[in-house]
Amino acid sequence: MDTPPAPPDRAPTPPASGPPVLELRGIVKRFGALVASDHVHFDLRKGEVHALLGENGAGKSTLMNVLFGLLEPDEGEIRINGERVRITGPGDAIARGIGMVHQHFMLVPVMTVAENIVLGMEPSHAGLLDMREAVAKVRAISQRFNLRVDPEAMVEDITVGQQQRVEILKALYRGADILILDEPTAVLTPQEIDELIGIVRGLTDQGTSVVFITHKLNEILDVADRVTVLRRGQSVETVRTEGATQDSLAALMVGRDVNLSVDKTPAAPGEPVLTVTDLVVDDDRGVRAVDGVSFTVNAGEIVAIAGVDGNGQGEMIDAITGLIAPASGSIVVDGTELAGRSPADALDAGVGHIPTDRQHRGLVMPFTLAENVALHDFDKPPVGRRGILSPRAMRRMAEPLLAEFDVRGGDVNTPASSLSGGNQQKVIIAREVSRDPRVLVASQPTRGLDVGAIEYVHRRLVAERDEGRAVLLVSLELDEVLSLADRILVLFEGRIAGEFPSGADRGELGMAMLGGGDGATPDSAPRHAADGEGEENRP
Repeated sequence: MDTPPAPPDRAPTPPASGPPVLELRGIVKRFGALVASDHVHFDLRKGEVHALLGENGAGKSTLMNVLFGLLEPDEGEIRINGERVRITGPGDAIARGIGMVHQHFMLVPVMTVAENIVLGMEPSHAGLLDMREAVAKVRAISQRFNLRVDPEAMVEDITVGQQQRVEILKALYRGADILILDEPTAVLTPQEIDELIGIVRGLTDQGTSVVFITHKLNEILDVADRVTVLRRGQSVETVRTEGATQDSLAALMVGRDVNLSVDKTPAAPGEPVLTVTDLVVDDDRGVRAVDGVSFTVNAGEIVAIAGVDGNGQGEMIDAITGLIAPASGSIVVDGTELAGRSPADALDAGVGHIPTDRQHRGLVMPFTLAENVALHDFDKPPVGRRGILSPRAMRRMAEPLLAEFDVRGGDVNTPASSLSGGNQQKVIIAREVSRDPRVLVASQPTRGLDVGAIEYVHRRLVAERDEGRAVLLVSLELDEVLSLADRILVLFEGRIAGEFPSGADRGELGMAMLGGGDGATPDSAPRHAADGEGEENRP
């Protein structure tokens, strides 16, 4: 990392007094009969971090899209420094000093940092890009805001945390003094999160005002001065974070008390159920993604795979569930070899799969809930006989499951596309668990969910563990890993970088996620026939 460490923990600095630099007054946005924003009020002061908190579907994205000009409100007004303005597009927003850093970065990987930052506002000489001046301008602004990054580095060669700094610098280069950060820590390591919080504090010390959108309550308490809670499209309350707690914010968000801790007894592991040995997997470009991974998951335990996104987690899960064939290695479930076998073979062997992308891999969105529950068993009685499906049998199978798993927002005949993200996730969990799997593979099971849905998913995973299932959890959320895991394996550049017990130190885990640290290497760590074997295929 080429940035100084974050400042020591401190209470948020009280925002400067004076009138708001930004006001959203009575914002209404309708999509047909749906009211996504219902007379929402929000204001932001100079030098303040104001967090925006709410469940999925509460209207956070709609409100920010209105502010950044991606949507036009049906009612209400926007005021900047007391002046009523109309923002008809991102260009208007940028011209008025509003910048937005999206959760998914909008950078050109094959261009340099400086080229990305000045893109569209390039300094020129005699009609040609003046690269020397561009580099000088980027270096000056990065030094001014303490956002150190090499202007001449290729974006594809820098870390995710540094890419985020580039996005922030893009907004600052364009004169932003109001900065919207949308889920800014979603793909960062603990160390990078600490650095980002330090960066945000540095920006506000220089007068920048920040809207901070996140699901992570601890981050709001760490960085925000105030928080506005949205519920069902309405702004229900704005509170100072001083004196607030995660429990109090969660209760405001969902309208009831939420248990944020994961209640579980110590694991009582049984026999090995899933055994992965020397697994090697190439990605869809033929590049080595998983490089000799070995581990076991026993009955009655949750083993978590931690790591920064893009270190082979997806390819490893796809190989275990039969979605891709490994280049070599063994995947055994209860004595059955599954390496290179089909997804149907994995299902028949007792592998359940909660996929990362619920809408593209977990569900068929136009299908009804009954049809989605029956996806794995459409060719087996009572759902299917001699190639003929029984809609009645599908409904009979789905009804008790939807009730047991508390799926809300529809019935067996409702299309999956009509449900919220949390309820879509419940449908997937209901289907996978109802087949009584021996191994439950849960990949990013709470991605994009609000605290109420997260609470439910966590409880269910622990219940499945206690029923004697082997649970393999893959998560980018370190808090989730630490809360749920009985053992933690860190994956770095396709290899196991260390094994840690439940309750491991966050700092040590974070270092291992970056390829450093001295985490204990498991007995089943990657083995290689010779030093450097396969290096030519390493990403």
